[in-house]
Amino acid sequence: MDYQGDIIRPPSEAFSLILQATTGCSHNRCTFCGAYLDKPFQIKPWAQIEADLDFAAAWCGRHTTLFLADGDALGLPDALLTALLNRIREKLPWIRRVSSYASCQNIQGKDDQQLAHYKSLGLSRLYMGLESGHDPTLAAVAKGVDSEAMIVAGQRVRAAGIFLSVTCLLGIAGVEHSQEHALATAAALNRMQPHQIAVLTLMVLPNTPLYRQMRAGRFALPDQAQLFLELRSLLAGLAPFRSQFHANHASNYFSLSGRLPKDRDRMSATIDQALAGLVPLKPEPRRAL
Repeated sequence: MDYQGDIIRPPSEAFSLILQATTGCSHNRCTFCGAYLDKPFQIKPWAQIEADLDFAAAWCGRHTTLFLADGDALGLPDALLTALLNRIREKLPWIRRVSSYASCQNIQGKDDQQLAHYKSLGLSRLYMGLESGHDPTLAAVAKGVDSEAMIVAGQRVRAAGIFLSVTCLLGIAGVEHSQEHALATAAALNRMQPHQIAVLTLMVLPNTPLYRQMRAGRFALPDQAQLFLELRSLLAGLAPFRSQFHANHASNYFSLSGRLPKDRDRMSATIDQALAGLVPLKPEPRRAL
């Protein structure tokens, strides 16, 4: 398999076959993200994609799920994405699920019929980075869209029958807007009602604009207690729709996972225990993105 640069995938795709159809991220302007700064967005040559599919057909028969890398394979033109999904079905018929990251902008670039068509061809899971439902925060981190646009995009993904996983980022609003961020994010999730909510904790990377803002005193990262309170407010603000809730990413100080709404009280109690110092926390050297 041909992999260019670092490959990033969601935790739930740990055992998936990774097919790198594009490199980089089609937006690549978020001030907190340093993942693709050295990798411009490009579509890989079709001949290379075909060669990777041939390799996978010969050697990857044990994989039943496939993740399309890099940052946003949904940025592929409709005809090319359709052709790719068809080739996956032809060459890897045992693959039961194809997944991809999906930015709001690239969901906006597809109509409802196209999204439903991708679902019929096997693209059954999309991971969208909401990060925050707080519009001033989204503007500050250069997300490129507001919360209303992301809510609509998420609703359209669900309407197409595609499993929607939405990522939220603790700490992204800084100290000043921590609680507003938590409550606005919960409000956005209530309207999107994703099948899965994944909560990560911001780690400010030295190669990012946000790091330079922090060094200049224009951004202050919440401390552990503030982050835990942020998480508790977000969880408390969620309506009782059914969803998987995971705050077990390597960036988080402790793991939290359950199903909503039935596990909300248990997870809230765990957060309270963490605030009281009764939960072992992950040391900083063990946190990672």
